[in-house]
Amino acid sequence: MPSISVKEFLFWKKTQLSKGGDHQSLALLLDSAGGISNSDLNLSRIKSREHLYLRKNLDYLESIWEDHLLSSSPIQYLCGITFWRDLKLKVTDKVLIPRPESELIVDIVFKIFGKKPQKVFFAELGTGSGAISIALALKYPLWDGIATDIDQDALEIATKNYINSSKHSNLKFFCGHWWTPLESYKGKLDLAISNPPYIPQDTYEKLPKEVKNFEPKIALLGGEDGLKHIREIIQNAPLFLREKGWLILENHYDQGEKVKQLLIKNKFKAVEIVNDLSGVGRFTIGRYK
Repeated sequence: MPSISVKEFLFWKKTQLSKGGDHQSLALLLDSAGGISNSDLNLSRIKSREHLYLRKNLDYLESIWEDHLLSSSPIQYLCGITFWRDLKLKVTDKVLIPRPESELIVDIVFKIFGKKPQKVFFAELGTGSGAISIALALKYPLWDGIATDIDQDALEIATKNYINSSKHSNLKFFCGHWWTPLESYKGKLDLAISNPPYIPQDTYEKLPKEVKNFEPKIALLGGEDGLKHIREIIQNAPLFLREKGWLILENHYDQGEKVKQLLIKNKFKAVEIVNDLSGVGRFTIGRYK
């Protein structure tokens, strides 16, 4: 395991940041590939340690960092992992990189259901890396969940992430388009969640190249107005939700009011637009009847 002085390491780190990029991306690289987290670095300062021990040498780490800067490839894909809430998740270019704002979905669920010990049956449509479903399955080990995705490669990644994150067996994975894998569960869901593709066509064309050139188009593009998939999910939700079952959707920053009206039109009650930490109406929720 390569050893390096703290002073030399800090100089190297400063040099890498001077080439471009941001602190958060470099921290992810150092933690995932180098085995040095921010807390490790802070602890070394507190304890006046003179050396750090790296999982990979600096030349290797620098080559990944320069690839990230030159190609604009997301550091998460280059490292093969990302951190989300308290999860360490495997990611490839077959799945969308889970965003920090999506973490709030778990908090919304907690606000609705609290610490209720009774069983809840939930489904996530379009699970990608599995982040949301895995977080819920861990938070509520008595619940049962199904996570679906249209892409088998994505489901394999999500399944591995679940196995790596949990010792429980309260989450299953099915392949198919939105509600299709859930035909045998009509009228049985207490909760359905989706962070579907919702980027409008004209907005998609203007996305930063690190998103547009690398992340899966199928997980981003939501048709001409961005609401193609959201409409389908809402229109079919009443077939699968129990009475008073909840639907939670993530949407584009300016779609909240339109999604709210779609929910009301389809007989949802207690419909609400929930802001993310930036004050943007990122989520729209409703209870069926």
